[in-house]
Amino acid sequence: METVDVNAHLHTPYSFSAFDSVAQALDMAVKEGVKVVGINDFYSMDGYREWSVGCASRRLFPLFNIEFISLNTEDQAAGVRVNDPNNPGRTYLSGKGLAYPVILKGKEAALLAGVREESNAQVEKMCLKLNALLDSVKAGFNLSFAEIREKLTRGSVRERHLAKALRLAVEVRFASDEDRLAFYEKVFGGKPLSSPLNDLAAVENEIRSKLLKAGGAAFVPEDPKAFLPMDTVRDIILAAGGIPTYPFLADNAKGEFTDFEEDLEKCADILKKRDIRSCEFITTRNTASVLDDYASYLVDEGFTVTFGSEHNTPAMEPIKLRTRDMDGLTDKLRKINYLGACKISAHQNGMDSVEDGDAIISGTIM
Repeated sequence: METVDVNAHLHTPYSFSAFDSVAQALDMAVKEGVKVVGINDFYSMDGYREWSVGCASRRLFPLFNIEFISLNTEDQAAGVRVNDPNNPGRTYLSGKGLAYPVILKGKEAALLAGVREESNAQVEKMCLKLNALLDSVKAGFNLSFAEIREKLTRGSVRERHLAKALRLAVEVRFASDEDRLAFYEKVFGGKPLSSPLNDLAAVENEIRSKLLKAGGAAFVPEDPKAFLPMDTVRDIILAAGGIPTYPFLADNAKGEFTDFEEDLEKCADILKKRDIRSCEFITTRNTASVLDDYASYLVDEGFTVTFGSEHNTPAMEPIKLRTRDMDGLTDKLRKINYLGACKISAHQNGMDSVEDGDAIISGTIM
């Protein structure tokens, strides 16, 4: 079995992405030699057809995934930080290997549509607060939520879209760097922009951090209705033909772990009890040694393990995976990732074995 490079978690413009288009993401994968690619948008399967067609024309193997933010009330009540380091109980879950063509319907489809609209509604409220702030500083312009949704999104609006829209509006409204910097200092309440104006991703991140996150002038708390219970999210993933998957944070830049993840043996046991036997890692978050320790243990415990890069911020990074401290993955980690992709491939095609999944992938990419 030949190991090929896999990136099993990529966001696209169907949620928010560093990529301008699906085609850009897939062209980058081809250029970097990544053969298996997984679309993994928040609350959306809308990009599956474009992903499928684009992969077929480039001899890439597609994985069809989705991502949710759920809530475990038991962990919330106990103050346990799961895989959101700032919000106890809030739990990101992915679904891997969903059926394509899409089969989700009925109650589960309605729940997915509802949570997506709740998420959009929260960002629309932020847009209103941001416009009120712009009025208060006499900016001379406002942002149109409808226009943002139409021109910058594929239907799912995230707070990052607001940050991008504001940056674009500032570039149109103010001709000189001096005027742009003066505007940012005014709208930031007297704090200067610390990012270089030509670093577009950094500017958008700073707008989001200073205006749209907790404590910012345009921040709107998320409605509890935007977070489905973890068990409900798991049911939606299963109804869509997918594999419920837990995204690990593992070690951060300070070597810290969340309450839920710091005891890996206990964490794995809880996941099994919750009928979650698939895990994933965003490799740039982690050191190679921690990633090896965690991934190896989980594989030995019978979990399907895959890796990805997300690309759900404005910053453009390589699609070929690397860790926080290594420019690439070790051969062992590449193999773990590929074997995980083979399991998902087999699942997508109604088969069982790793060998089946390997044969399907090989037949596609060769």
